[in-house]
Amino acid sequence: MKPLIGISCCTKLFGAFGMPNHAASDTYVRATDTLVGGVPVLMPANGTRADIAALVARLDGFIFTGSRSNVAPDEYDGPPHAEGTPEDHARDAVTLRLIRAAIAADMPVLAICRGLQEFNVAMGGSLHQRLQDLPGRMDHSTPMQPNPKVRTAKAHSVRLATGSWLHRLAEVPEIPVNSLHNQGIDRLAASLVAEAWAPDGTVEAIRAPANRFAVGVQWHPEYDYEIDAVSRGIFRAFGQAVRARQRRMASEISAEAAAAE
Repeated sequence: MKPLIGISCCTKLFGAFGMPNHAASDTYVRATDTLVGGVPVLMPANGTRADIAALVARLDGFIFTGSRSNVAPDEYDGPPHAEGTPEDHARDAVTLRLIRAAIAADMPVLAICRGLQEFNVAMGGSLHQRLQDLPGRMDHSTPMQPNPKVRTAKAHSVRLATGSWLHRLAEVPEIPVNSLHNQGIDRLAASLVAEAWAPDGTVEAIRAPANRFAVGVQWHPEYDYEIDAVSRGIFRAFGQAVRARQRRMASEISAEAAAAE
């Protein structure tokens, strides 16, 4: 049976009357269909109403998505955002709790862009709000280009930690990535390790070493997996981790049933 993959949604306004909707980009759904080999399950940004225990019990892995909104600074004791900065408190109330629960249950986690930032905050880290305002930092923000191929094109390289999970996957010391974010990691959570850095020192990939598969990348592999081998590899590795967990769970259930006979 195909695994069920939870995909985090944002709160977004749609239609002529700006009705609130729960949304995730089709790119994550397609990657789950074609590379992960799972059934995409969109998880609404329903705030404190979200049943975190039910999601962990019934799903097989989680993708925490990118978004235009920023993680609210009160989640990491940061200063208030500049006026006009988009926030999504309902999403924060779901994803931060869910990440902690998924890590505690050793479930496969793939965190992308905002998802990486949520991962770090959920585990006790903090964020820079606008990397482009910091001395010596690059402008990592989304290029204001209507052409999606230009907007999501490779923007800079990242250096991979020698011997890291990402280094073993890529089989090269550096890879090119796209860049569509303002926030970035400030203080890395104590339980996480950095696996890649931009030329300006910005952390671009993280991992929870105590877990079988819990990784985050600051770029968007879902945009170019059709042409980029590393992007494909990230999703396929996540899918392998999900199926491995399915096998472990099935084995545990069989063992419990045999013991009960």
